[in-house]
Amino acid sequence: MLIVMEHNAAEHDIRAVVAQIEAQGYKAESIPGGDRVAIGVLGNTGYVDETPFRGMAGVREFIHVTKPYKLVSRDFHPEDTIVEVGGVKIGWNQPPVMIAGPCAIESREQLQEASRVVKEAGASILRGGAFKPRTGPHSFQGLGYEGVKILSEMSKEVGLPSVTEVMRIDQLEMVAKYSDCLQIGARNMQNFDLLKEAAKIDKPILLKRGMSATLEEFLAAAEYLLAGGNPNVILCERGIRTFERALRNTLDLSVIPYLKKVTHLPVIVDPSHAIGVRDIIPHLVKAAIVVGAAGVMVEVHPKPACALCDGPQSLNPEGFIKMMRELKILQIALDTGEEG
Repeated sequence: MLIVMEHNAAEHDIRAVVAQIEAQGYKAESIPGGDRVAIGVLGNTGYVDETPFRGMAGVREFIHVTKPYKLVSRDFHPEDTIVEVGGVKIGWNQPPVMIAGPCAIESREQLQEASRVVKEAGASILRGGAFKPRTGPHSFQGLGYEGVKILSEMSKEVGLPSVTEVMRIDQLEMVAKYSDCLQIGARNMQNFDLLKEAAKIDKPILLKRGMSATLEEFLAAAEYLLAGGNPNVILCERGIRTFERALRNTLDLSVIPYLKKVTHLPVIVDPSHAIGVRDIIPHLVKAAIVVGAAGVMVEVHPKPACALCDGPQSLNPEGFIKMMRELKILQIALDTGEEG
C-alpha cells in the first residue's frame, strides 16, 4: 500500500505515519518523485488494513498495490533508475548501451583479440563468460576463476568495464572483486538463495529472464534484489521458450515498451541467446533499439567457427564492426525523428 501525504504535510505528521506503519509490523519507505510525499508500506503478505491510518494528520489518500513486486514497480518508484557500470550509465531515456564480447572466455589471446575489436568498434561494456551453465555435462564449462581474472585484465587493458555470470553463492565475492557487474543467468533467475546473497553485493546486477518465466515472475525475481538492498539492477530479455522451434527461442520485443510502463529498472536485450543464428542478430539489435531498449548484449568471437561455446550465434569481427556502423546511422535517424 502507498500512503500519499498532503503537499503541505508537516514533518512531524510524516514521522507519525511512519511510526504507525512500523507499529503495525511493517516497513516504511519514502517514495521519490512528485510534489507530495508518498510512503510505501512494505513487508506485508496480504491486504494492508488502512483503518489505523485514517484520520491521521496530513494523510491525503491510500493506494493499494496488488502487484507481488513493489520496489520494482513505478507505483513505488516513478523516476527512472540509472544504473552505472564502471561509469557507463544504463537507463530509460539514456543513449542505448552496447555490451559485447565472447560467450565464453577460452584463453587470454582469444579474449584480448575480442576485447580490442569491440572496443574499437564502439562497445561500452565488455562481456565474457567464465562459468558456463551448459545443457550437457561434457560441453565446455568455462575457465572458472582463471577466466574471471583474464576478463579483469582485458577490461583494464582496453578501458571497458566488464560483466560476467555467477552461478553459485560461493562465487559472488570472488567475481565481484574482479568484475564491474554480476550477471545472473536465465537458469538461475528463480534461484532465490542466490538472489538474496547477490543483493548484499555492492555491484550492479544484470538479471536475465528465465526461458519460461512470465513477466510477473521476472519482476518478482528482481524484487528479491531490491528488497535485499541492491537498487542497481538491469533486466535482460533473452528470449522465451515457445512451441516454435525454427529458432533457438522466441525473442519477445513487445516486453520492452510494456516494461518501460511498469518498472523504473532499465531493460536490455540479448538477441544472441534468443535466436542462435548469426545472420539474424543484427536485425534484432536494430529492432531492440527502435522499440526503446536501454541497451543490447551480443556475442562476438574472433573466430566463431572455432568457438568452444555458441559459435553459430557469435558475430565475427567484420560482422560486429558492420553492425555498429549501421547502428550509428539508425541512431541518427531516430534522434532526427524525435527532434522533428
